[in-house]
Amino acid sequence: MLTKAKLLRMPAKKYMAKEQLEFFTAQLTEQKAEAISEIEDARQRLRVPPECKDEADRASFEMDSQLYLRIVDRKSKLVKKIDFALRRIKTGEYGYCMETGEPIGIERLIIRPTAEFCADIKYINDDQEKHFAE
Repeated sequence: MLTKAKLLRMPAKKYMAKEQLEFFTAQLTEQKAEAISEIEDARQRLRVPPECKDEADRASFEMDSQLYLRIVDRKSKLVKKIDFALRRIKTGEYGYCMETGEPIGIERLIIRPTAEFCADIKYINDDQEKHFAE
């Protein structure tokens, strides 16, 4: 199995070669398992409320519940992104910008294996989102 260091040293002509795709498949699969575990843990905590004897206990439980709901929401979105990335690996589209078709880059994929856009396009999209949000 490739390490991150070996992956970074591979020549550009090997971009998204079988070894690299296997590396990212393993990374994504591991991240998905962790996210699903965190979702299940948060859901379990939501199912079993503690005994609330006073207002402070109830308030604490409400705050904790909100946190667990955010965890479930965030991790569920991550699982969907991971599934999409795994489908892109199978179709041969993984590692390439969905807008330009240019390589996303190994460095960016190591940091964010679910990346769908190259850094330039992501920056433009984020900038446009900020502009329209104002």
